[in-house]
Amino acid sequence: MPTSFNQSVIEEFRANEGKVGGPFEGGDLLLLTTTGARSGTERTTPLGYVRHGELLLLVGSSLGAPHHPAWYHNLLAHPVVRVELGARTFQALAVPAEGDRRDELFAHAVRASPGYGDYQARTDRVLPVVVLERAEPDGWAGPGEVRTLADKVMEVHTWLRGQLRQVKGEVDAHFAERAAHQGPGGPPAPGLGLQIRQRCLAFCQALEFHHTSEDGHLFPGIARYHPDLGDTFARLRDEHRTVARIQSALGELLAGIGIAEPQRFRAELDRMSAELNAHLDYEESGIVPLLADVPWPPGPPAHAAADRS
Repeated sequence: MPTSFNQSVIEEFRANEGKVGGPFEGGDLLLLTTTGARSGTERTTPLGYVRHGELLLLVGSSLGAPHHPAWYHNLLAHPVVRVELGARTFQALAVPAEGDRRDELFAHAVRASPGYGDYQARTDRVLPVVVLERAEPDGWAGPGEVRTLADKVMEVHTWLRGQLRQVKGEVDAHFAERAAHQGPGGPPAPGLGLQIRQRCLAFCQALEFHHTSEDGHLFPGIARYHPDLGDTFARLRDEHRTVARIQSALGELLAGIGIAEPQRFRAELDRMSAELNAHLDYEESGIVPLLADVPWPPGPPAHAAADRS
């Protein structure tokens, strides 16, 4: 679709809480915002979707074109996407389905919207089916109401711990299942799947953003009021560098669609778990208590409040 047409649909969607006319009238439509795989720029695309229980499914049909759509390549590089559905906006983890599950979900999509079957018939490529999951890990809960900067930091730490724990759980389950079914002389062991890749990549990208924000803003801000904590901040930055090296190693293993070295990936993930949890423990004991009296979200600057009085 031409960009100008896309933009008109986006504007109509947002102005009418998801209701649009024209070729999309009466259909199930959402807005998907991805981050460009190469540009890093946000791109919003109107897409039809199919419900499957509580899941939302997207089919990378491109009307049967020979190549996958740009939004699909973007979500492989940046798995966390923004979804606008009716009047709601939320983050989701985009996970392409694989193997039998992809076939089952595609069959469901065709039953719901037969046009997808026609698009598949027009092209030799297998149309990808993408599942939009909640961005938070199962059972994730923040520290309760966020009123202070300490609460906000703990919310982020809780999310990071939960995401890492879920990735490790899926990896461990993969290896346990592989050990149960693979005997001597059996078939080659399968690589780790896209579910694990997408979740781990999302975790790594969120972790990098968090540590960059701490080094650039949070730590220097606290250090101005606590010059006696120089050694503490030096240790935290050194730990950031250690975690970044492990993250870089994981990034290399996540560069392809399939994780080609599962054993090495598991070893790096175990290193990440040990280093990151120890780092978060240290930060929570030495730095987070100092933020308990800092309101969140931050209020207007003092001069702005004075201007209004």
